[in-house]
Amino acid sequence: MLGSTIINQRQHVGLQKLSALAGITHSSLGPYKRYKFIQDATSGESALAGSCLRVFENLELTCAVGQLVYETIQAHQKVYHTGSGCLLFLAGAWSRAALDCLQRGISVSHIISAMSEGIDICLDVCRKSSVSIDALGVAPSESCTVTSQSLGLHLSQKPTVEASQAPSNSQRTTKIGHKTFNTSGQRKIKLSRHFCENKSEDVSTVPQPHQPKLPDIAHIAEGLSHGCVEAMNLVVEASRMQSKSNEQDVRCSTFDVTKVVTCVLPGLPEEHACVLPGCVVLLHAEQAAVAHHFKEQHVKVALINGDLSDTYHHPGFKRPTGIQRVRNQSDLSSLSKDEKWLEKVVTLLLNLEVNLILVSGLATEKVIQHCCRHHILVVEKVKVSVLKVFANSTGAVPVTYATQLSKHCVGSGIKVVTRRDLKSNERTSTTAVNISTVGKTALVTVILTSCVHGKLQALEDQFWACAYRLHHALKDKALLPGAGVTEMLCVHHVEKQAEQHVKHCRDRNNDSVQQTKAGTAANPYRGVVLRLMADGLIDYISTVMVNTGGISKVKARTAVSQQLQDYNGSLGVAAKFSQLSLKGGTVDSAVSSAMNSGEAAAVKIYDNLCVKQEAWRKALDLVFLVLQTDAEVITRVDQNTDGAHADLMLL
Repeated sequence: MLGSTIINQRQHVGLQKLSALAGITHSSLGPYKRYKFIQDATSGESALAGSCLRVFENLELTCAVGQLVYETIQAHQKVYHTGSGCLLFLAGAWSRAALDCLQRGISVSHIISAMSEGIDICLDVCRKSSVSIDALGVAPSESCTVTSQSLGLHLSQKPTVEASQAPSNSQRTTKIGHKTFNTSGQRKIKLSRHFCENKSEDVSTVPQPHQPKLPDIAHIAEGLSHGCVEAMNLVVEASRMQSKSNEQDVRCSTFDVTKVVTCVLPGLPEEHACVLPGCVVLLHAEQAAVAHHFKEQHVKVALINGDLSDTYHHPGFKRPTGIQRVRNQSDLSSLSKDEKWLEKVVTLLLNLEVNLILVSGLATEKVIQHCCRHHILVVEKVKVSVLKVFANSTGAVPVTYATQLSKHCVGSGIKVVTRRDLKSNERTSTTAVNISTVGKTALVTVILTSCVHGKLQALEDQFWACAYRLHHALKDKALLPGAGVTEMLCVHHVEKQAEQHVKHCRDRNNDSVQQTKAGTAANPYRGVVLRLMADGLIDYISTVMVNTGGISKVKARTAVSQQLQDYNGSLGVAAKFSQLSLKGGTVDSAVSSAMNSGEAAAVKIYDNLCVKQEAWRKALDLVFLVLQTDAEVITRVDQNTDGAHADLMLL
């Protein structure tokens, strides 16, 4: 699994494994994804993966670090649906930085202290270099189509706050304990293997002096497409449909991803992808025949929040263990327990005149077939958010068990239409059926098509990544300059702090009192650790450039170094980094014009503020967890011994 990576058993094995696992992400960074074929050596079966999450889903993870990485990516992907590649890459880069520090004899506490300060600097730069979407104005074109030639927005307004005004780290104090790494007031970390989502209190933008016009979603989506132009076009179309249903202007300020559903339809070319109102599902021939009878019929709906089976129990329900039921006489009834339950449920549905059942979980095959015989359509695997939409529009009340249904729980006002225009070219027995409400609804379905079965999952992942980028951008009301600009700003400020540390140490060699006040004596290796962290960000930028093609790793790092030198040598504080060219590998000339004119460089690509911040946080938390665990295993610290926690964090 770890390829050709050599693991030194006498060193921090966990950090080495983390670095090796992070190598999986290299091909999934940047706008152009590279697919991976994963083959099972035992069965010979193969899987096509287009992201690091899909790769880990198909790997047999036998080590604890692998499981921890997988859980971290899962937790991040569940909330943000994007940024997991950046998370894992930086976790690997910073784990190598931690290993380098350990080889230089730097203690674990000093590594954690300095890296915590480094991430605080980066997060502060993100906050202060963020651009309010209100400042972007309205797009010059009303078109809702993203073109490959125009990959983003052109920004003429400066960031809300200069990133160069980052607070001095001399005011920061570090605390090694089980709750926090520092007391800067910016970042308080509680180590947890579950990596719970942090609140977005860090998102802060300067309010505008006047009420600006609502931003054009299509205009913002251009800068967030990140190479997935077709997927982002579908997102913009879904947003437009939601706006129409809400009787709002196309330039609305929200995009509700909870009211978006995807339907994967194999066999058709990718250009047949489209967006339709309502909920489109694929049903088998017998179920589709039942749906066909609903044409121009008044449909009553029941909503089940759980599985539709006799053995299903709510997650909060626990059966008592060790109890046996004994009967004095045998059951003479010919019906089994599940058959009795099924007969009771079907009788209840017929009495309530229910035609349609939407189930968030699974339904047994016997239940589906039995309901079909009575012209009752059962649709399983419906999102809970979709159930809420139908509940609000039809008056239905979701229940946990089918036996809880009553006339007050049944809703009406549902349309069920068979979509003949979505017939697959392949010999499949599935039929597309559109379930919608009579009135207007914000619920939309994105139809994703491809002639290649293995590519469908990747297309679905790309769509959801684009959808959540737009969702988070409108939720945060802020964006970050993309294409390496934010990372290079962070590198600049981190290296600046490292240089100041070295300079202060030289000036204070003969002044121990002043040195103690400044706090440098507490961590004499702060400058070294910060430089290694910055090098990890440089490695990330150059890897993204390499993955776009037409440039080597050496040329990419040279381009990044040149921009850093130009920025450091500029006299004006208004000079900004230009976005690195991701096609030719050359540095955009806009940085020189920005220095001369005092205007910010034209920004064409954007990143999400909250996603990038959380990915960086989780990456460093992952490194700290593995670093601390390795240290405890190697040193064999007795937790009951006094002073055992002197140089170690508690997990």
